[in-house]
Amino acid sequence: MNTETEQHTYNRKIIVGLLLAGAFIAILNQTLLVTALPHIMSDLNIDATKGQWLTTAFMLTNGILIPVTAFLIEKFSSRALVITAMSIFAAGTVVGAIAPNFPVLLTARIIQAAGAGIMMPLMQTIFLTIFPVEKRGSAMGMVGLVIAFAPAIGPTLSGWIVDSFTWRYLFYIILPIALIDLVLVIILMKNVTKLRETSVDILSIILSSLGFGGLLYGFSSAGSDGWGSQTVVTSFIIGAIALLFFIIRQMKIERPILEFRVFQSWTFSITTFLSMLVFALMIGTETILPLYTQNARSVTAFDSGLMLLPGAIAMGIMSPIIGRIFDKIGGKGLAIIGFATLLLTTIPFADLKIDTSLTFIVVIYTLRMIGTSMIMMPLTTAGINALPNHLIPHGTAMNNTMRQIGGSIGTAVLISVMSSSAKNASTSSPINAMIHGMNSAFIVAAVLALIGFILSFTLKKKPQKQEQPAR
Repeated sequence: MNTETEQHTYNRKIIVGLLLAGAFIAILNQTLLVTALPHIMSDLNIDATKGQWLTTAFMLTNGILIPVTAFLIEKFSSRALVITAMSIFAAGTVVGAIAPNFPVLLTARIIQAAGAGIMMPLMQTIFLTIFPVEKRGSAMGMVGLVIAFAPAIGPTLSGWIVDSFTWRYLFYIILPIALIDLVLVIILMKNVTKLRETSVDILSIILSSLGFGGLLYGFSSAGSDGWGSQTVVTSFIIGAIALLFFIIRQMKIERPILEFRVFQSWTFSITTFLSMLVFALMIGTETILPLYTQNARSVTAFDSGLMLLPGAIAMGIMSPIIGRIFDKIGGKGLAIIGFATLLLTTIPFADLKIDTSLTFIVVIYTLRMIGTSMIMMPLTTAGINALPNHLIPHGTAMNNTMRQIGGSIGTAVLISVMSSSAKNASTSSPINAMIHGMNSAFIVAAVLALIGFILSFTLKKKPQKQEQPAR
């Protein structure tokens, strides 16, 4: 298929709208069940360890499937893939709404995540295909809006729904949006990506699943089981060995499912690492702050989610603006200011007290999300702009995979630091010990933000337009 001739047969705005709607509800589901977990645990008679898997399994499935998406994009048309991804997601949503017990609900989450895992890198690849390089910053700004806004409003929406209805409405509300988007995709979606002659390498998919799945499972379990537990250590060993063999195999076979040669580009490598850092800081903060407000300050689940909303709105407003700024000046200056903002807004969180002003927390968190918007999508776009066109699907798949791992690692590290520090706190008050643990976690977060700030100075000033072939 020739993309050049195809460009006259599709409406770019329609494709952007369809993909943004699909990706929004797919990513929203990452955090949608967080606030509802106590209700689900009570209703299905499960403990917190089991309940946590409703979120962890979603992220795990995403991490396993994303590397395979680069292969799928080359093998199947973009229209067929979008239809398939939305159909799988909708099917999982139906199963979740009617789930009679925990195993069925967990299965529903895995089915949902399978659709979402295909949707996200597919959307990025299509955007980078239909927009010229000088407009990619603006296009990826819209992606940034979805990535930031959807998970941030998840806890707020979830808190409101479970307070007003039952947790099943979390699926009932998503389902009609998914079905409407699916019908519109079937009617309006056009093919925009090039197909290549490629065959599936089953061994690569198995090694990829064991490698990324093992590492993600290890990091996800470390927060609750401890870093030295047999489960965590075994997961790390299996994941690391499988990933090593996976990388070796990808470097040898003619058509790898994930192209590790993208890391030969310094710009792509450093921007991907910085994207992992910022996503880890974002997800970690969104996990710890509600724990502080609900457990230490007795704020309701809905109000805890509501406290994160101004930050989500600010990031949503800023993402398209930052995208346009990136198109003009590149990502270096934005990343430096963004990481400086993250560092300066982490320091107050490292000194939380039992009577810290909740308004102060909302203001600092909102500033923090503005800083995040300056980093996430601009750096992703700068990294992918540094790749030749044939590596873009592999670049987006790799970037998404690394970001999921970053979020998983970041949350696990910060929760682990928080838990161990709280246990060892020299105070008789459980609440004071908990807050001490949270402060320790934010000290580690500040160190990560400082590393990002320092590394930002190594970025190049301008996006590398010259590496892209003329359109």
